[in-house]
Amino acid sequence: MKAFITKFLASSLFRFLIVGGLSFIVDLGLLALCFQVFGWPLWLATGAGFWGSFFFNYFLQRHFAFGGGGTALGGVLRYSGLLAFNTVAVMGIVELFEFVGAGYVVGKVVATIVTMGWNYFIYKHWIFPQKKPKSASEQTSGGSSSDSPAQNLTPNSSEG
Repeated sequence: MKAFITKFLASSLFRFLIVGGLSFIVDLGLLALCFQVFGWPLWLATGAGFWGSFFFNYFLQRHFAFGGGGTALGGVLRYSGLLAFNTVAVMGIVELFEFVGAGYVVGKVVATIVTMGWNYFIYKHWIFPQKKPKSASEQTSGGSSSDSPAQNLTPNSSEG
C-alpha cells in the first residue's frame, strides 16, 4: 500500500489534481467576484472565471503536472480549443444548476468534476504528450526503416 501511495504522489494524475484544485479556487473566486460584487450576468461571470484561470492553469499543468510535454505553441493552441469547448460546457452546467435552484456554486463544483474527468486524459495524451524514447533497435540501427531523415524532436522544438 505504501508503494502505491508513493507512486500516486509522484504521478502526473496527482499533480494534475493539485493544479486543478488551485485553478478551481481562482476560477470560483473570479466567478463569485464578477457575479456577486460586479453584478454581471451568471453566464458572463462563469466564462470570466473560467478564462481568468487560463494562464494559471495552463502553465502549471504544462510545467508541473506534465513536465513540459509537447510543444509550447501546439499546446497553447490545443489547450485553447479545449478551453473553448469546456467553457460552453461549464456555462451550461452552471446555468442549469442555478435554474433548478441548486445554486451556481453547486453547479460549478459539478461542472469541474465533469470536465476534470475528460481533461486529464486529453491533457496527458493530446495537449502535453510526452515524447516516446526510441527503442533499443532504433537507436542501434541508426533510426527507423523509412527513407525520411531523422528529426530531433525536443519538448520545445517548433513541431506543433
